[in-house]
Amino acid sequence: MTDTNQKINPKTKEPSRFKKFLASLGPGLITGASDDDPSGIVTYTQAGAQFGFATLWTALLTFPLMAAMQGMAARIGLCTSQGLTGTLKRHYPKWVLYGLILFCFPAIILNIGADIQGMGAVANLLLPGIPAFSFSIFFTGLMMYMIIQYPYQKMASILKWLCLGLLLYLIVPFLVHPDWKLVARSTFIPTIHLDKDFAGMLVAILGTTISPYLFFWQATMEVEDKQQGGKRKIIVDKRVLSDMRSDVNVGMFSSNLVMFFVILTAGTVLFNAGVKKIDTVEQAAKALEPLAGKLSYSLFAIGVIGTGFLAIPVLAGCLSYIIAETFNFPMGLDKKFNQAKPFYSVVIISLVAGLCMQFLGLSPVKALLYTAILYGLTSPVMIAVILHIGNNKKIMGKNTNSLLSNVLGFLTLILMTAAAVALIWFQF
Repeated sequence: MTDTNQKINPKTKEPSRFKKFLASLGPGLITGASDDDPSGIVTYTQAGAQFGFATLWTALLTFPLMAAMQGMAARIGLCTSQGLTGTLKRHYPKWVLYGLILFCFPAIILNIGADIQGMGAVANLLLPGIPAFSFSIFFTGLMMYMIIQYPYQKMASILKWLCLGLLLYLIVPFLVHPDWKLVARSTFIPTIHLDKDFAGMLVAILGTTISPYLFFWQATMEVEDKQQGGKRKIIVDKRVLSDMRSDVNVGMFSSNLVMFFVILTAGTVLFNAGVKKIDTVEQAAKALEPLAGKLSYSLFAIGVIGTGFLAIPVLAGCLSYIIAETFNFPMGLDKKFNQAKPFYSVVIISLVAGLCMQFLGLSPVKALLYTAILYGLTSPVMIAVILHIGNNKKIMGKNTNSLLSNVLGFLTLILMTAAAVALIWFQF
């Protein structure tokens, strides 16, 4: 009888191809989605408000570059069974690791602070009766509780659901009816303005989209994801690498799709209305309300809060893994607080430090400027190191970079180096 049932219903216990695909998504999807944090939304909104559709083409440029770099970081994590910090510590001089930490630590704290302020300010717009700082405190406490209380698999599932919040940005442009012919032309035919402001915006988009902390998080999460259930030895075969590539590509595509639609929304609504200066997410939301309607404004604002809940745990967690790997602290989101006190202490300190920015008078705009400078200086070095590791057979074995990965990686290195030089040039 049992055999007959099994023959009649052979597919009942076999998950569909789509379900298998969804199950394979994890670190790459979360990493890509977290790149569209509130501070990133400000940059993309400013690009659309200031230049209309002129920067839409950058989404086509940054997608393959991001996918190549995050793919390398993920492969390093899988092949070495440790994060980038551990690999740097083991195979490179100490000054390389400590130098990167010196620049990454304050940049990540500033990024967290700007995002917390943005979430609080936008929540205050939706519920004006409650002060923005009260929302910031509440959001910080809630995220602290989530990170400490929930194990990795639970956190990962929560973060994956939060990725759906990014879909809100895909809805708004269809409510404001852009000129789709002009959108297509601006997307596939690059527009270049030979002036300081446009060059500065290109630098800002590159710096916001290809951030060093994403490399650290991607490598570490690949290890964390594969080591669940006590499986400490990862067998890196073609299937594992194929799943990783799909996950990374979907994550980076999602990130750039959101970037594209945010620029599209701002270019349609704000640019056409003559609103050319956007410094904060609440300014963006406020500007949308009278021009695009209550629904567009609400969706945009709720999306900002959702992206904050997605990005800030990634930023704080990334910092914790970097410090823990550097100083050999017990680490892991699957551990309880008592098992990894230093690890979770870094999470708490980074969130509280970010929150305190609001009470120290440091504006989100200045915080984002300092963050961009620090990321801009760190990115070329980090990209060069990842390229070197990815081509090192002693570290990677047979899983070194492909020709395509190297071409895209070196193109990223050239562009980010040029962006770093331009960033410094524009400051002085």
